[in-house]
Amino acid sequence: MTLEQLNCANKDEKNFDCDLAIVGGGIVGATLACALKDSGLKILLIEAQTLEKAAAKKQAYALSVLSGRIFEGIGVWKDIFPHIGKYSHVRLSDANFPSIVKFQTADLKTDFLGYVAEHHVVLKALQNFIADCSNISWLCPAEVEGVEYQKSVATISVTVEGELRQIRTKLVIGADGARSRIRSLAEIKTRGWKYWQSCVAFTIKHEAPQNDIAFERFWPTGPMGVLPLPGNRCQIVWTAPHERAKALQELDEKEFLTKLEEYMGGLLGRLEMASDRYLFPVQLMQCDRYTKPRLALIGDAAHCCHPVGGQGLNLGIRDAAAIAQILKEAYQAEDIGDLQVLKRYERWRKQENLAILGFTDFLDRLFSNNWLLIVAVRRLGLWIMQHLPPLKIFALQLMTGLLGRKPELARR
Repeated sequence: MTLEQLNCANKDEKNFDCDLAIVGGGIVGATLACALKDSGLKILLIEAQTLEKAAAKKQAYALSVLSGRIFEGIGVWKDIFPHIGKYSHVRLSDANFPSIVKFQTADLKTDFLGYVAEHHVVLKALQNFIADCSNISWLCPAEVEGVEYQKSVATISVTVEGELRQIRTKLVIGADGARSRIRSLAEIKTRGWKYWQSCVAFTIKHEAPQNDIAFERFWPTGPMGVLPLPGNRCQIVWTAPHERAKALQELDEKEFLTKLEEYMGGLLGRLEMASDRYLFPVQLMQCDRYTKPRLALIGDAAHCCHPVGGQGLNLGIRDAAAIAQILKEAYQAEDIGDLQVLKRYERWRKQENLAILGFTDFLDRLFSNNWLLIVAVRRLGLWIMQHLPPLKIFALQLMTGLLGRKPELARR
């Protein structure tokens, strides 16, 4: 059955009764569904957009080594791997300071240090995988109007083509992003702040003969991440104060490329735009709690971090793998919507996520300033990291997801 046929078939049904309803059919929500393919659970994915529109988002992400292993454990990596960028080196630098921290695969004894994937590549692969899973269904486009949580069931009110439907489920998963409707309806509070910065994200083509290096170039105005994509392209996320970022987005293309080449220091040779420039603000957010009876939050619905280091999506993928493992272990003997079951997921992921949120916040604040004492300290720190292998390996393990508890999917 094709995705279109599956989508239309679901619209013909008036009600769903399922074990698990995942609200949000993006990469994180779809990853959770795929991870539960052999669980015995009947799963419903509720997505506000059509499958085609959801997959058409113009964005690319860093995927960590651990995320790759999770996708491999699920069985979808073979459909993703051939179409993404891979990098074997990372170069971390502070503006034009000559001491550069260089990471390479020998430091971790892995084939790659990370990957770079366009949104449509990952989500389409997950959607195609789901199409062959008999225990997973889609309901889209559909808007959640409300959720009623009761002792043994949660009832979701959903509007589909103007018609209100009721879905009864044992557990609701909120995977619907930073502005989560599910989180809001559950009145779960969040803590955090909006940064003074926004990001300009875009893709370029370049002339450099080597395209397996990821760069993190720190500037007093904010970090610049440069990630290799197939076809001698790179995804760039350029962070700057709001007004400056807006000005960069609106700058004439020729002037923009001139400024970009200046900030790149000629590392990639002559550059050419390969996409539009997209602007988004940056925030740090952590929910007070990830779970309530019959409810769990994953991905950006539970936490958001600064994009420095490319950690955001990877945290969500780890959330999905972790809660999938908890639900598989509990399904035969316990009620999967029971708070004691869901707390196992929260204990596993909340502190690990908080550590990454703190790490990315520290990096941004440490490097996004011109205070002479801090500049001296951080540059000394870079020199020490480059010349002290244990510290360098620790930082690399943190960035690649290889520190902390690993889900079983990543160990297959």
